[in-house]
Amino acid sequence: MGRSSEPRSVVIVGGGPAGLATALSLVRHAPHLADRILVLERASYPREKICAGGLGARADKVLTLLGVDCDIPCVPVRGISLRVGKGTQVQRGKGAIGRVVRRIELDEAIARAARDRGIRIEQHARVTAVHPVDRCWQVTTSRGEVQARVLVGADGIGSVVRRAIVRNDVALRAQAVEVDTEPSGTDPERDLLHFDARDPLVPGYCWDFPTQVEGREMVCRGAYVLLTDPKAPDAGEVLDRHLAARGLDPKSFRRKRFAERGYNPAVRVSLPGALLVGEAAGVDPITGEGIPQALGYGERAGRYLAECFEARDFRFEDWGDRIRGERFGFDLALRAGIVRHFYGSERDWLEEFLVSKPWFMRAGVEYFAGRRVPRGQIARAALHAGWLWARSRLSRAG
Repeated sequence: MGRSSEPRSVVIVGGGPAGLATALSLVRHAPHLADRILVLERASYPREKICAGGLGARADKVLTLLGVDCDIPCVPVRGISLRVGKGTQVQRGKGAIGRVVRRIELDEAIARAARDRGIRIEQHARVTAVHPVDRCWQVTTSRGEVQARVLVGADGIGSVVRRAIVRNDVALRAQAVEVDTEPSGTDPERDLLHFDARDPLVPGYCWDFPTQVEGREMVCRGAYVLLTDPKAPDAGEVLDRHLAARGLDPKSFRRKRFAERGYNPAVRVSLPGALLVGEAAGVDPITGEGIPQALGYGERAGRYLAECFEARDFRFEDWGDRIRGERFGFDLALRAGIVRHFYGSERDWLEEFLVSKPWFMRAGVEYFAGRRVPRGQIARAALHAGWLWARSRLSRAG
């Protein structure tokens, strides 16, 4: 890449779903910028990414909107199973609600679509530093330097761009560990995404997702643990217990460990000329779900940047507000607000609510599938939740 004297209009750090969706969305709304966009990817496609691979149909809707053909190997899912201390809920949608994919294939498909639109992707370009210079950003990579009029941080949990934007970072961190195993006789039906949150001492859950690895039927199993409590158990130990309960030997599988960053609406996500998307900005802190949010960030960022180029205004002061104005952003802010209650002192009544009100989980399944949840149903959920919360408080006071 060498040293570039002429600034690029847009440099996107990170070639995952968030970064590529940003590029595709920007080209959709401002086609003349296609040859002025540069995506910097530290690895090369196809490359493995640790991820459970749950892709709700709402994410596929964004891919379709961006013109991405994602005909890749997958396992269709038609429902969600949730097991908590007070019981089990199983809810199915009307037809498929999503699918389980492998990131090695998903990311390559999106990258192929980006290249087809004339977007340049520089592979093996690890970004080591970014800093503002005049009205641009200087980006230092393992392959040279480049200047950007606009810098987009889509570089995930260890975001270099975020470190330049956010001071005194306060993030909702989590750890996760996953393995791929053969199916077990104790597994739920193969068209379900299964979540097990029975242990009240674990601020998180275990999962069993049907998957396909090189044509073989497999199950991706893992443990997600939020690190809000210093006494939180290690995710690997939580997974060991889960595997043993499934009749599987924990020592028989190659572990993949990774960290996650939950969204915090109080944290800055932009500076003049630079903004964050995807996990660099933050994903769902309750479940760690990231792909649909990454695509949502990217689609919205592309529209936003097209408006900014049209107005020649790159202050980006309202990027955080724009995120929260989107459906996915409102959902992230809501989850960030309740996550400590969800995995804290309010857990008991929340479990009762989830088990006793099947229509609420049914609404969640519809949301995962990208279908509109009626406002009346949302209001009903809020009323029932408020009643259970008040009852719980009175019970503890007595």
